[in-house]
Amino acid sequence: MLEHFPLEPGAIYLNHGTVGVTPRRVLEAQQAIRDQIERHPARYLLRELSGLTASSGLEQPRLRAAAQQVAEFLGARAEDLVFVANATTGVNAVLRSLSLEAGDEILIPNLAYGAVANAAAFVAREVRLELPFPVSDPGVYVERVEQALTPRTKVAILDHLTSETALILPLAEMAERARAKGVLVLADGAHAPGQIPLDLPGLGVDWYVANLHKWAFAPRGCGILWARPERQPGLHPPVISWGLDGGFTREFDWVGTQDPSAYLAAPEGIRFMRDLGLEALRQHNHALAWGAARMLMDRWNLRLETPQSMIGSMVTLPLPEGLGSSPAEAAGLKDALLFEANIEVPIVALGGRLWARISAQVYNDLSDIERFAQALEERL
Repeated sequence: MLEHFPLEPGAIYLNHGTVGVTPRRVLEAQQAIRDQIERHPARYLLRELSGLTASSGLEQPRLRAAAQQVAEFLGARAEDLVFVANATTGVNAVLRSLSLEAGDEILIPNLAYGAVANAAAFVAREVRLELPFPVSDPGVYVERVEQALTPRTKVAILDHLTSETALILPLAEMAERARAKGVLVLADGAHAPGQIPLDLPGLGVDWYVANLHKWAFAPRGCGILWARPERQPGLHPPVISWGLDGGFTREFDWVGTQDPSAYLAAPEGIRFMRDLGLEALRQHNHALAWGAARMLMDRWNLRLETPQSMIGSMVTLPLPEGLGSSPAEAAGLKDALLFEANIEVPIVALGGRLWARISAQVYNDLSDIERFAQALEERL
């Protein structure tokens, strides 16, 4: 499968989860869109893209047509979904549109993505929810969420798949506990589309943000913001432009002049997955991630507490103690792997030891994991 991706020859790329890798055919589709824009920029951007300023002659604005295909992939309606540059942009849109009062709290887990935590800290008093890692029972997270909610909690920001720890969390169950106490739920699903099946309305959350440029093979940056119909009034993009107060999709579909080709090429990423076989793709990635975990834990005589049910296409594994324990040592090891062995993989310090987050994508196989293991062992 490597021939379908523009990766550097000889590199071992175990970090698809960070910013993705765009297939060649999707990049070609994106460039064709850019070429079409340049043949008549004003007509394409001002008339055909969103239909904001004038009639286009098209049956449906181009962004809405792309949103329709993406929404179907996510089990949602196009009118409830808009494109954003990335999941963090979607989080900012939601949080900065809230009507908060003195004393209102935003509940956010310690496992949340750093940029999302920064956005919460910017708009309100935040309360950090301590979730244990590693964990053997996902039900622990459901109970922790319920225990942390207070009468002052306005919104809970809950991950669907965590970034550093790569865990699939019981989002629907956590959201149910929050909503039972009148707390709104903003779900961060940055890693979910393409990695796991989705039915956004069925999750019971109020808003859902995600990236398509990670596991859904869209060009970067391409993300989505989904909102329940009752949460759409008053929801504004971080950049206010000509669509102000024109409705949810109208506001977000035009936020000023920008390159929309990543959004418009997102359906090609979905078609690429379907042509490969979506379920076969997911099964390959999961089997490789889980197989890598078992192989490396046996090899290093270590124990992984994470159950297989919480693993998708990524797995975060403990490393041998001789490799270090501090954030500085994690950064040094990550650099050494890249610059000395041409292996790209995130290394983090958690709980007094180092961990590696391995992403398994269709262009990877067990030989990549073997090279990673050898490179680490040379540094013990």
